[in-house]
Amino acid sequence: MSGPDLSTHRAKNLALMLLALTQFVVVIDASITNVALPSIGKALDISQDSLSWVVNSYTLVFGGFLLLGGRLADFLGRRRMFMIGMSLFGLASLAGGLAQSEAWLIIARACQGLGAAIASPAALSIVTTTFAEGSERNRALGIWGAVAGAGGAAGVLLGGVLTEWAGWEWVLFVNVPIAAFVVWQAPQRLLESREEDESERTLDIPGAVSITAGLALLVYGLVDADKSGWTSTATLLRIAGSLALIAAFVVIELRTRRPLVPFSIFRMRTLRGANIVGILTGMSLFSMFFLITLYLQQVLNMSALDAGLAYLPLAIAIILAAGMAGQLVTRVGFKPVMTAGLLFVAVALGWFTQISPDGSYVADVLGPSILAGIGLGLTFVPVTIAAMSGSKREEAGLASGLINTSQQVGGALGLAILASIANSTTSSSIADGSNQAVALTDGFSAAFLVGACFALLGAILAATLISSRDSREHAEAAQAGEVEMPAA
Repeated sequence: MSGPDLSTHRAKNLALMLLALTQFVVVIDASITNVALPSIGKALDISQDSLSWVVNSYTLVFGGFLLLGGRLADFLGRRRMFMIGMSLFGLASLAGGLAQSEAWLIIARACQGLGAAIASPAALSIVTTTFAEGSERNRALGIWGAVAGAGGAAGVLLGGVLTEWAGWEWVLFVNVPIAAFVVWQAPQRLLESREEDESERTLDIPGAVSITAGLALLVYGLVDADKSGWTSTATLLRIAGSLALIAAFVVIELRTRRPLVPFSIFRMRTLRGANIVGILTGMSLFSMFFLITLYLQQVLNMSALDAGLAYLPLAIAIILAAGMAGQLVTRVGFKPVMTAGLLFVAVALGWFTQISPDGSYVADVLGPSILAGIGLGLTFVPVTIAAMSGSKREEAGLASGLINTSQQVGGALGLAILASIANSTTSSSIADGSNQAVALTDGFSAAFLVGACFALLGAILAATLISSRDSREHAEAAQAGEVEMPAA
C-alpha cells in the first residue's frame, strides 16, 4: 500500500507519537468540559438540567458509532478514515468554541463524538498493523495506554487551567491546531491499509444502523435515567427499544453473508473475555473522575483550577504504570497484569469510601488517587493487548472498535448507575437531617463502594475468562521474538 517507509525504529516511533497524540485528544474531550460547565452555562444561558448534555452529547455519539467506525476503517482504508475522523473532530471543535447557543454547542459536541468514533478505532488498528505482535506491539500499546489512560485525568486538569486563564471556549479551540497537525502529518508518517479482498469489501448497512442506533439509544437511556427516573416510562421504553435494536442486529448478522461483526470472532476466548472485562473496567473507572471532581469542588470547595491540578498525581501514576505494563505483559503475560491492575482499582475505590465531609485533599484523595492511577495503567494496556491478540489483520478495525465500544458503553452504564446511587443516598441523608456536605459525602462514598465491587468482579472475571494459555504463549513468543511481522 502507499505510504512512507516504516522500516526504521525512528519512523515507527514518530508514527506512534502521532497516533497516541490523537487518542489523547479524543479521550480528554470526554472530561475536559467538566470543570468548564459552570462558565459555559453562564455564557450561553444553559440550565443546570441541560448542562450535562454538553458532556453526554459527545460520549453518546462516540460510544454509539465506534463499531461502525472500526469497520469503515477496515473496508475503506485505515489511514483515510483516520484523517476523515480527525478533520471532522477539528472542524466540530472550532464550531463548538464559536457556539452562540445551547443547541449550537450540543450539536457541535455530537459532531466531535462522531469524528472521534471514526478516528479512534482507525488509530488503534493502525498501531496493531504497524507493530509486530509480541514485545514490539506490547511496547507500542504500553505507550498508547499511558497516553490514553492519562487522558481522563489530564482533561480535568487542562479544563481547569484553560477555563481559568483563557475562557471556556479554549477547552474546544485547543483541539483545532492539534487536529490540523495530525491530518497534515498522517500521509507522511502512516501506512495505508485495508481489508485485502476487494471483491468481498461490502458494508453491512442494516447491521451498522441497528447496532449504532441500539447502542446510542441505550447510552441515551442510561445517561438520562437519573433525571427521568430509572423506572419511568421514558427510561423503560428507551432501554426496551435499545434491546430490540440490538436483538435485530444479532438476527441481521446471523443472516448476512458479510456481517459488520462476524460472530465467529467471539469464538476466541481471550477476545471475548477481554471485552467483558473492558465493560467492567469502564463501569468502575469512568465515573471515578466525575465523583472525585464533585467531591473536590462541592465538599472541599476547591476552585476549578485547583480541582484540575489535584489530578496531576493521578495522571502521573497512570503514565508510569501504563509504561511498565507493556514490559510486564511481555514478561508474565497479559492475564496476571490485568487481574492485578483491577485489584489495585478495587482497593483504591474502597479507600475512597473513607472520604470525610471535613476532610482534605492530602488526607482523603491523594493516596487512593495514586493507587487508582497505578491500577488503571496496569489494566488498560493488557486489556487492549488481549482484545487485539490473535485477531486477523483484516479484522484489526473490528477488534479495536469492539474493545473501545466495551469500555465506552461500560463507562456510560457505570456513570449512570453510580450517579443514581450517589444522588439517592444524598437525598436520603438530607431527609434524615444531615447537612449538605455530610449528605454529599455519604452519596459519593456509597457510589465508590459499588464501583469497587465492579472492579473486584472485573478482576475475578479476568482470572476466569481470559485464557492462561493465550497469555503465557503471548509472553513466550514476545520474549523469544517468535512473532510474524504484519505485511505493509
